[in-house]
Amino acid sequence: MEQLVAVVVTFNRLPLLQRLLERLDGVEGLSEVLVVDNASTDGTGEWLAALADRDPGDEHALTPVVARTLTTNTGGAGGFATGLAWAMERGADLVWLMDDDGVPATDCLPTLLRARGQAPDLEFWGPVVVDEVDPDRLVFPIRLPGGTRVVHDVAAVTAAASGGLLHDIVIPFNGVLVTRALVERIGVPRAEFFIWGDDHEYRLRAEAAGARIATVVDARFLHPSVGELGTPMLAGRTTYNHSPSDLKHYCMARNNLLNLRAYRGWPHALAFVAKTLWFYLFTRPRPGRLLLSARAWWAALRGDFTGHERYLR
Repeated sequence: MEQLVAVVVTFNRLPLLQRLLERLDGVEGLSEVLVVDNASTDGTGEWLAALADRDPGDEHALTPVVARTLTTNTGGAGGFATGLAWAMERGADLVWLMDDDGVPATDCLPTLLRARGQAPDLEFWGPVVVDEVDPDRLVFPIRLPGGTRVVHDVAAVTAAASGGLLHDIVIPFNGVLVTRALVERIGVPRAEFFIWGDDHEYRLRAEAAGARIATVVDARFLHPSVGELGTPMLAGRTTYNHSPSDLKHYCMARNNLLNLRAYRGWPHALAFVAKTLWFYLFTRPRPGRLLLSARAWWAALRGDFTGHERYLR
């Protein structure tokens, strides 16, 4: 029988972590939950330590929770790299990956597993990530395969699916499943990316390795809105992933340039630079963001993964 393990990465969001673990407790087929705490300062580490001491017979301890608190904040990328390697060490055959701020629908895991029954070659697949306040809306806009159309609603994803699957698309680290065989083939996420772009790089790496990737349109993972992600530009002909956070923008600019250069080539990388320049010159004029972007791109070209540290709070 396959051993299915959940990996949860958390940082300073104890109430959300508690909500998620309550949802995961007792999920059928789930062997254990591994929590990677990124050196939280809000009492998360202490709460997890107390959780480890609870009575195994406690009625609220249906699914074992094992925690590891890191000595420094390694970001989502470092957290998932640690957690996925840890799951492999513990003998997991299938790993369910998620951040602490979302929750799977009650039937999310069974729906994902049924999809694999219909498509046994799936190696990296996950649910539709929806706005927890407006479940008909996608949290992360999706560019449909085979074109440039970007969609923001669940209905469009469902219409584009075939046999209940949207092939070649998945939103990583939000309730996705990954097989042991794929991890052994491609490794773990790039910890040095810290945040933003690490998930996309992992999907691109899986794609390059020939993995079968898909979104299961009947499975749902609820997530808070991310606000201005997918901001329209050029009269709505395209979008830009704007964030009010300097930390997130720096990491996105650095990591996206690297991803495009490595997986799509320099023309795509330079097009991203041009798009950023246009967005912050004309769509949302912010000269400071242009300087921030330039610093991030220069760091990418030099292979420097320390520059984001100045924006940590």
